[in-house]
Amino acid sequence: MIAIVTDVHYRMSLALIRDCSQAGAEVITCEWEGHRDNPASPALGSLSRYVSRHVWLPEDQGVEPTLELCREVLEERGERPALLPVGAATLAAVAADRQRFDAVCGLAVPTPEQLDLFNSKERLAALAASLDVPVPKSFSMEAGESVEAFVRRLPLPCVIKPVCGEKLGLTAAQRYAIVRSPEEAEAHYHRFASLSGQAPVVQAYLSGAGLGCDLLADHGEIVAAICHQRVREYPVSGGPSSCCRCVDRPDLREYARRLVRETGYTGLAMFEFKEDGEGHPHLLEVNPRIWGTFPLTRVTGSGIPLLWAILAHNAGNGGAPIPLPEIPVPRQKKMIFAASDLMAGLGYARRGRPGQLFAALGDFLNPAVRDGLFEWGDMLPGLAYYRSLITKEKRG
Repeated sequence: MIAIVTDVHYRMSLALIRDCSQAGAEVITCEWEGHRDNPASPALGSLSRYVSRHVWLPEDQGVEPTLELCREVLEERGERPALLPVGAATLAAVAADRQRFDAVCGLAVPTPEQLDLFNSKERLAALAASLDVPVPKSFSMEAGESVEAFVRRLPLPCVIKPVCGEKLGLTAAQRYAIVRSPEEAEAHYHRFASLSGQAPVVQAYLSGAGLGCDLLADHGEIVAAICHQRVREYPVSGGPSSCCRCVDRPDLREYARRLVRETGYTGLAMFEFKEDGEGHPHLLEVNPRIWGTFPLTRVTGSGIPLLWAILAHNAGNGGAPIPLPEIPVPRQKKMIFAASDLMAGLGYARRGRPGQLFAALGDFLNPAVRDGLFEWGDMLPGLAYYRSLITKEKRG
């Protein structure tokens, strides 16, 4: 099996590269030229010892260079490579040009319609409610109501976010705001409205734990899944997980199953939940692509990265399919992104929670807690990542 992994400047790509290569796949990576010799955003995956070949792609030709790479591999090897798009933009472009890509590679990705549905918070919430999947209470302006009047009747704190923050190019931490006063609510409402050109989503704030159901699906059926709980995040005001752990949550898997089956979904997805004060989970959003804590799928031995590659291979090579291996039982492991998690510990300490700093230090020193990026057997990507953090800090 030949697997082509795109957008390897994302640290999530390393789990995919390592799992596939260690299972015997030949891994080719590709990245846009803009990341060549860029110390602030290096192509981490290209540095992995598990990569057989890396290809730099010109940035001004859309998906054509990726298509040509797949065609080249097909002509050289007589086998359609499994194309594994890591970046959201690449995934959307490939899905939109599915017919041409199907001719030269194997894909296990969502349709454009499925991407649009799961990326729309309003449409997703409506679908979830119809399937008895709990969602946070939403608030809307009444006809003729001003923004100033609207925010003054909101229960505080509450959450304000654009309908699709990812399409606006916002980072995970920038895609929502927790507001605690009418003045904050009005400012963020206007900000998100001006960015997107449409009214933002306003929801009740949930004070409980952050959770996720991470899965791979094939035509509406879940192939493999794990669930995780956020332990710490960075920035601590609301950002990606810097520490998470695998948890057994059949309720989350059932909620995700309903949505996957209803939509006939194919591909990777992370269903994000948050508990209310009584411990009941509510669906916040779906990331229909590789997500930030994706390396936990490798840490837990879930097999999800390899299974995705096999599904893609089989879609393109129906005459020579690879049998799916037995789905392993995921290990109940904890994972950190060391640099971010130590910064998170400091952030919590500054906010009056020093226990989280000691917990972060303890996890950093605990050999049973795995790093989602750095591995001793494949050190160069991790070292390049830490060097990029120093470069960004100097430039900042």
